[in-house]
Order: sequence, then C-alpha cells, then structure tokens
Amino acid sequence: MAIRIGILGYGNLGRGIECAIKQNDDLELAAVFTRRDPATVKIQTEGVKVYNVSDVEAHKDEIDVMILCGGSATDLPKQTPEYVKYFNVIDSFDTHAKIPEHFANVDAAAQANGHVGIISVGWDPGMFSLNRLYANAILSEGSDYTFWGKGVSQGHSDAIRRIEGVKDARQYTVPVPEALEKVRNGENPVLSTREKHTRECFVVAEEGADLARIENEIKTMPNYFADYDTTVTFISEEELKANHSGIPHGGSVIRTGVTGWNKENKHVIEYSLKLDSNPEFTSSVLVAYARAAYRMNKEGAKGCKTVFDVAPAYLCKQSGEELRAHLL
Repeated sequence: MAIRIGILGYGNLGRGIECAIKQNDDLELAAVFTRRDPATVKIQTEGVKVYNVSDVEAHKDEIDVMILCGGSATDLPKQTPEYVKYFNVIDSFDTHAKIPEHFANVDAAAQANGHVGIISVGWDPGMFSLNRLYANAILSEGSDYTFWGKGVSQGHSDAIRRIEGVKDARQYTVPVPEALEKVRNGENPVLSTREKHTRECFVVAEEGADLARIENEIKTMPNYFADYDTTVTFISEEELKANHSGIPHGGSVIRTGVTGWNKENKHVIEYSLKLDSNPEFTSSVLVAYARAAYRMNKEGAKGCKTVFDVAPAYLCKQSGEELRAHLL
C-alpha cells in the first residue's frame, strides 16, 4: 500500500512535492490543505481534493505524513509543533540559529502524541548538514566552509515579502569568488560571514511605499541580512517577472583537513549542487524524508528528528537487499 502524503501549503514548494510524489510509485498524494479558498486552488493530480487548513484535523486518519510548506520566518515555528499532534510531519525550517529552539518545541508535541517530526529537511539545512557531519567525522582536524549560490533563496525572499510595503521580491545569495578559490586551493583561510557571500535583493514596492524604510528593514534584519553586504534594487513588477521568474540555486560544502603523523598530507572534501529549481529539489528531499518518517514511526519511533537521526536506507523505496546489491 502506498504511503499517503498530505501537503499543507500549495506554493512553489507544495507544487514541487506534488511533482516528486508523481515520480515515486510507493507514495500517493492524499490531500492538499491551503489557507486560501480551496475553490481557487487548482492542483495537477486528478481525483485529489483541496481543503481549507481549518479542516486539517478531520483528516488525521487519512494521511500518513504531512509535509509542511510554510515559511520559516513565521509559519513553521507555529505549524510544526501544532500539526505533529495529528500527523507525522516534515518541515524545511531553515533559520539555523533557531533550530535548537524549534527542535525542542516540536519534540515535546511529537513525544506526547506518538508521532515523528523531521525538521530542517532540504539541502541546507539537510543534505549540506549531512555532508558537514560526514566530513567532520572523517577529517577530525580541519576547517568547514559552506558557500551558497549564486541562486534565489526562498526563505530570504519570503522574509522580504513580509515587510510592510513590499509587493514581491527575489533575493540572490552570491559567493565571493576570491574566498571560494582560496578554500578550494587548500589555503585554509579564516573568513567572516561578510567575506564569504553577498546578498542581492530585487524588490517590487507597493505604490507610495517608503523605499528608504524598506531598504533599511532589509539590511538590518537579524539572521537574514544584517551580517552581509546587501544591495537592494527596486524594480517594476514587469521586470521581476521578465528577469527573475526562475528559482535556481546551489552551492558547495567544503572541508579541508590534514592526516599523517606530522600532518603532512592535505585533503579537500567537496559536495556541490547546481539546481535549476530550488523548490523542486528541496521538495524531492522532503518526500524522501517523508518515506523515512513513516517507516520510523511504524517501527515505534516518536519525537523530533533531524537528518542526523535518519539512517540512509530509510530514504529509499528499495529494500536493504536491493540497496546492497546495486548501490553499495
């Protein structure tokens, strides 16, 4: 029997999850929940209903895993601890500084209700986190470097859009080329946050909005822009659609380290991604972890988990025997 997946929130991420489910025959889309009028939301999967989010609890016995597609700024801190009471859940919470607090809140609700909640799933946090962990375990003496972009950050773009007077926005994270080159050369540089990336913001303001206030709110926003050299460019809605409609992203996790009795040998581990669609790739990761959450809960697991707590085999639809024969 297929694992029944629910989608809560039908934006870029929700649409990506619907596509990912289509590519995995052991999963099926059970329902979509939205804060909008369900009659206005058209999904691509035939025969699947769209409900208002207020009806979500009534469907708790029809869904094995609920994937939460809200934003990290204000949605997921409330949604994940609430919905893990009724479902196994997956989220893509990506405010790194607040992950411990979010974990504690989700864990308390998940433990009390016997469900699994896997948080901070995606590529960073997520796949990049795993690669940082593996590299640290292998090269115990070394330095970590993470570079993002160039690409559109959904979370940062969402944070800008929530500022009063902003109609739409795209934010690009851009690695500083000189810093990336020094790391790949094994120079082991000490780099501040500001020295590794810049942030480029393209903003469509509402008519009559205070542009100076909006720019200041962006540049001083803690956890998002305050620690970076940030440029804000105000553009028209037409220009945003013409030049910034795609959602590409990517980046690299690099660890440089040494081995040998006298530390005579240098090593560089690098894991990199180049993505045409940030939300569709993130959705594919979320769907794999939904499979894991279902399996772990069936085995009796409960509470909040991160990618660090999930054995790789749980992510794959193949059996252990198939994995050992073909991927090991």
